[in-house]
Amino acid sequence: MNDSWLNNVSLSSDLQARWQELTGLIKSMQSVVVAFSGGVDSGLLAAAAYAALGNKMLALTISSPVESAGDVESASKLAAQVGFPLRVIEHNDLDDALFVANPPERCYHCKLIRFNRMKELAAAEGYAFMLEGSNADDLSDYRPGRHAVLETGTRSPLLELGMGKSEIRALAFALNLPIWNRPSAPCLATRFPYGSPITVEGLRQVADGERYLKELGFGTLRVRHHGSVARLEVPGDEIPKLVTLREPVLLFFKQLGFNYVALDLAGYRSGSLNEGLV
Repeated sequence: MNDSWLNNVSLSSDLQARWQELTGLIKSMQSVVVAFSGGVDSGLLAAAAYAALGNKMLALTISSPVESAGDVESASKLAAQVGFPLRVIEHNDLDDALFVANPPERCYHCKLIRFNRMKELAAAEGYAFMLEGSNADDLSDYRPGRHAVLETGTRSPLLELGMGKSEIRALAFALNLPIWNRPSAPCLATRFPYGSPITVEGLRQVADGERYLKELGFGTLRVRHHGSVARLEVPGDEIPKLVTLREPVLLFFKQLGFNYVALDLAGYRSGSLNEGLV
């Protein structure tokens, strides 16, 4: 086990048991490629794979125009801290007309292409298994990408062990992983209603808008792109703060090219664009 980065780590008995379950499961696989987005779920998985297998693991990060800002940087920093090997590959999802059309099963088509690329790499370089970071809480939402995971034979150790987001964050925190409290950052295509084409300009508007709101001090947020309308989601208890900033926020989003700026009074919630699906 490669555990030098764990020298100053102290785990409670419960977290130690879960860590051993996770590393033990991965160790039984002998060699793995981990799909690493830069977030807490796949970050914990990559760290566990390295602890279990050392250089018989490889973390694979996709760099794409649709990824959230800071994903590659976050992935690189964690890889440097823990010491695991990381490979970043370029992939433009906008080259796929089906992805751009943005049907409800967009995530399935996207992940199928990505996991097939990972499968080719694993076969060419002799890795026995492919891993990804789905967790037990993901089963509560519409996740068409899950079918691509299953079809390509990719394993989901966190899900297999019944680990949810709160437990994953607690374990990452105890392990001194800096991504332990990184907000969930699904790809920017999730900001567009199904059936609304995903464009380079629209992605830029969303990315710039979310960056601006984060600079104002908002942590968890979404800018939903409804054509000429930007629908802003922040946690319910932060809505009054955003209202007090109405004028500069309105001006900034108008400069981005939106005609209208709406504040969602329901507040931030993950996957809000899935609410209209039957």
